[in-house]
Amino acid sequence: MTGLLTTCGQEFEDWSADYRLFSRQRLPIQDVFSVIRRAVLRRLAPHSALTVAIDDTLLRKTGIRIPGVGWRRDPLGPQFQTNFVRAQRVLQLSADLPLSAGGHRMVPIGFHHAPTPIKPSRKADAAALAHYRQHARQSRISLLASQNIVELRQRMDTDGAALRPLHVCVDGGYTNGTVLKSLPANTVLIGRIRQDAKLYFPPNQNRAHKAPGRPRHYGELAPTPEKLRTNDAAPWQTVAIDIAGKTHDLRVKLSRNLLWRTAGLRHLLQLVVIAPLAYRLRKGSKLLYRRPAFLICTDPQLDLRTLLQDYVHRWDIEVNFREEKTLLGVGQAQVRNPHSVEQLPALQVASYAMLLLSMSHPSMAGQDTDSIPPAKWAAAQKPPRSSTQAAINHLRAEVWGKALGLTNFSDLMICVPPVASPQKFVPHLPSAVLYAYN
Repeated sequence: MTGLLTTCGQEFEDWSADYRLFSRQRLPIQDVFSVIRRAVLRRLAPHSALTVAIDDTLLRKTGIRIPGVGWRRDPLGPQFQTNFVRAQRVLQLSADLPLSAGGHRMVPIGFHHAPTPIKPSRKADAAALAHYRQHARQSRISLLASQNIVELRQRMDTDGAALRPLHVCVDGGYTNGTVLKSLPANTVLIGRIRQDAKLYFPPNQNRAHKAPGRPRHYGELAPTPEKLRTNDAAPWQTVAIDIAGKTHDLRVKLSRNLLWRTAGLRHLLQLVVIAPLAYRLRKGSKLLYRRPAFLICTDPQLDLRTLLQDYVHRWDIEVNFREEKTLLGVGQAQVRNPHSVEQLPALQVASYAMLLLSMSHPSMAGQDTDSIPPAKWAAAQKPPRSSTQAAINHLRAEVWGKALGLTNFSDLMICVPPVASPQKFVPHLPSAVLYAYN
């Protein structure tokens, strides 16, 4: 909050109204993210799918009285020891936005506070324990993700995108019955699955002699994902995937038209096994392998390359989390009001999403005349996509340049070679101010 007030030039004014903006729920966060979502939809091709990644993260806190903060398992802890940290759990939805110059970028279109109830003491009565158990079931992160998927599909239908498919990419924590059994229409889920998951073939409906009793809904037991990977009779396929601006060949195995009791009878699944990638720690060292990946998709006819490309793009939501915490300081605001704890990080994430949208706008592609000239020690090779830190520096330079009376930044580059032995060094004040924080 202090940084925001200082940026607006209000550090010497009364900031009570700014704090009331969040503590009294005067900020329509959902409407703000709706504007971002519609902007992303306008950038997509008319009949292409909207690919959304869903994941949760932790915003670390130090105070013990902050609402919605509790002890969480530390994801950065070592595998041999379970560590716990005080943190606030949030759920984020990021949409895949193709860039005009090639590549892609994930843009946040949803940010939700996902707290868990406080467990009552041992001396609590039965009614308090029953209320806690019911509240805990309703606060499950998978249930919150399922509700957000349904809400996103409804908002897309309302915005005139009812015919546009929705592809949801999740990790193993959301590939469960809570999410799969409540998927709305025209929605495809792509997620990771256990290597020992029990899958089934559809039942054989053409049998001459039907067994007595209820009709069978599941057929013979299919090979598990791990058995499919180690089965030499199943052939490997090679699929070209774009990763970080380069084309990589992935070796995969495919099995279509499968059933999974966790997903129910609504979905015929396709199973994709990705072979472990080989790498070396250094040149000439021993060849090592990463772990294989097992994916399922609720659309058995979805193109294999589209399936793999969508799931590879899902990784960019982790980049969103890193930039939100390190560059924007999401979760660092010292607020104690329950509404402020929920809305202030959401506003920061929405601002971050708008910054990404402005960076990826087609009119900004290839425009270097109105940006700060790079320093002499900067790399000569242009990166495949502009970094968020460069966008923040450019935004800061535009704000400060307007205050200094600069219409563009071409004056910052001095084309005249400097004198070898000047009598007096006269610095260029706008250049010194703008480059100080670049």
